[in-house]
Amino acid sequence: MLERTAAPAPATVNTARPTPGGGAGPATIATTGLMLFALFFGAGNLVFPPVLGASAGAHLPAVLVGFLATGVVAPLAAVVAVSTSGEGIVGLARRVGPRFGALMPLAVYLSIGPLYAVPRVATVSYELAIRPLLGLAGVDAGHWALPAHAAVFFTASVAVAARPSHLADTIGRWLTPALLALIAVLCTVVVASQPVVTRSAAPDYAAAPVATGLTRGYLTMDVLAATVFGIVVITTLHGRGLRTPRAVVRATAASGALAAGLLAAVYVGLALIGERTPGAADDGTALLRAAAARALGDWGVVIFAAIVLLACLTTSVGLLSAWAGYATAAPPALPVPARLRPHAQLLAGAVISFGLANLGLRAMIAVITPVTLLLYPVAITLVLVALIDAVAPGHLRAAYRVPVGVAGLLGLVAALAGFGVDAPAQLLAATGHWNDTTGWILPTLVAGALGIAADLRSGRWGRTASGH
Repeated sequence: MLERTAAPAPATVNTARPTPGGGAGPATIATTGLMLFALFFGAGNLVFPPVLGASAGAHLPAVLVGFLATGVVAPLAAVVAVSTSGEGIVGLARRVGPRFGALMPLAVYLSIGPLYAVPRVATVSYELAIRPLLGLAGVDAGHWALPAHAAVFFTASVAVAARPSHLADTIGRWLTPALLALIAVLCTVVVASQPVVTRSAAPDYAAAPVATGLTRGYLTMDVLAATVFGIVVITTLHGRGLRTPRAVVRATAASGALAAGLLAAVYVGLALIGERTPGAADDGTALLRAAAARALGDWGVVIFAAIVLLACLTTSVGLLSAWAGYATAAPPALPVPARLRPHAQLLAGAVISFGLANLGLRAMIAVITPVTLLLYPVAITLVLVALIDAVAPGHLRAAYRVPVGVAGLLGLVAALAGFGVDAPAQLLAATGHWNDTTGWILPTLVAGALGIAADLRSGRWGRTASGH
């Protein structure tokens, strides 16, 4: 796989120029890794670990092992897998087939782009950061507050995302260090000043701590985000002068390792905060807010708000930048205004996100959540096969098509259940080996083994592929 001639990456918001003195040096790895950490670390990632700390009791170390495997290692492995194609998720999906290669990326970019994830980070940052700050200042949060916040939030997002060749510098050198410093202050003060709260572990945490951690990390659905962020990393590295597929993959792996280490350290720190904070164990936001206020008073509220705003802003920037690059290069047959220039695509994504953040997000959540149940198994399967393909390259066909087809079929069953069509899921549940979250995994693994066997038998794996 690493010897393939990579196709040109989709257009981004601006043409990245090689940085003088660039390359896969320590500075490039550091800024790209810090950028990648910030892209992944949204508000949802902020509130998951405290719930683990408050719910796991004495089983917290085992729970964290599982959580870090699926919440950190898997997404970063996905970024590396995406980098092997040179075109992000578009290149990977095309290996399954041309129609799939057109439709699957469109669904991914829409669901974690302007139709859901981007407007959601705006509303989450308002609810978790702006409203508490307004309350602290004694200001009534009327109907004007959310639109005003969203306008400022998306203006800032567009301003940063409009310069993709400087994305790693802006996020990696400035925003991420500020975010990490604030998190470090909060974790250090709380862990040093607050004793562990004695709690009994929740039943599922006590019965199967590692498996529960694996499930909680899986539910972050960060592998889906990784398929989008991969092209942001590729574009950044191209801008630093890395052009060969092997150099890009190696730099992506090194940057990903740095991002993974930072994510793991932050998740452990936040879990320790949850372990030391009284309150409802299933409400990560309330736990963090209470911990910050107890340890630092009003300054704790301000620090927590700043953490949320920075986490949401960096995620919004990454998603909007990726959307603009994808939409600019999308095939004309797709329902995407591909004739718009990159800056116009970026602005269009921000305007749509602004409208949904203020008007229709609840309705979109009802639609998008079941769709992610369909997309996530497909994305994970595609990433796993791509990693196998990278280690042992070949002109594979069945190894992609068979497991992705099974994952898609079972994901569709879960999605239909999310829309209220329960009959297929109930039929599978009668076997005693099905649930809507992870029931697809074992059948897909079997399908993957069959696909690999078919390619081995046909001799396709014995032929080095020059591309798909």
